[in-house]
Order: sequence, then C-alpha cells, then structure tokens
Amino acid sequence: MVYAPRRGFTVKEIVIKKKLEVFQLIGTLDALAAALSVDHISDEDLAKMEEIVHKIDTSIKEQSYADYQHYQIEFHNVYLIKCNNDTLIELIKSFQNNFVRQTYLSDNKEKLYTVLEQMNKEHRQIIQLFREKDKTGLEQILKHVHWRIDYTDMI
Repeated sequence: MVYAPRRGFTVKEIVIKKKLEVFQLIGTLDALAAALSVDHISDEDLAKMEEIVHKIDTSIKEQSYADYQHYQIEFHNVYLIKCNNDTLIELIKSFQNNFVRQTYLSDNKEKLYTVLEQMNKEHRQIIQLFREKDKTGLEQILKHVHWRIDYTDMI
C-alpha cells in the first residue's frame, strides 16, 4: 500500500518483474530452510508431507485452488519449522503472507491443471530428496526448479 497526502492509501500493483524477484528470493530461502532441516526431518514429517501431497492432488482435481494454496504452504512449512532458524522462518512467512497468495492463476483450466500437477510432482521429488538426506539435491530443485516461474502469463 502506498500513502499519498490528501488521497489516502492505494494498493500499488506488483509488476511481474517484482514478482519474479520475490519468487527467486523465496526459492533461495526455501532451499536454505530445506538444507538446514534435513537432519531434523522425521519419518512422521515425511508421512505428513506425503499426506499433504495427496490433499494437493485432490484440490487440483476438484479445482479448489484456495485449498491448493493452503496445502502448498502447509507442505513447505513441515520442513521450514524444522530448520531451527527463527529469522529465516519469519522471513519466509512474511513472504508467504504478503506476496505469495497464489502461485499461478489462469482462466485456461487445462493449462493451470497441468502446471499445478507438475508442481505437485516436484513435491514428491522433494520428499524423496529428504528421504535420501540430499541437501544439494534439495537446494537445486527448490532454487532452480520448484520456485522458478516458467509461466509469467499466469502470475
């Protein structure tokens, strides 16, 4: 929001360039959180992440994109809270609350379905990398794949 004297507050549109920059930051921060949490993730955490992935599948099939976004955040929060870095947690949650309301939006339901389904496949890969305790793999997928925005027409 921007305040202008005698005009009050107005919502300033976030341009695509800014959104892309924010997603780049989130990818880097999320990758760090994942790497820091690898040694603290339990089998119960992995089971919870798998359960969330199934809920995301259902949300996508039912075109319930508000639920999709809720579960997307919940998925990443499973390992975020295990990173033991309060400042990093606060920073990522700030981005989640202020910038990342919905990753992708589109009137083209088929395209949206395909993109969100691919993102959930990436969630499965992330779970596997946690199982393998592959910090480098987690950093690579989160920085360079999962949070990379390929469809700027949909953000």
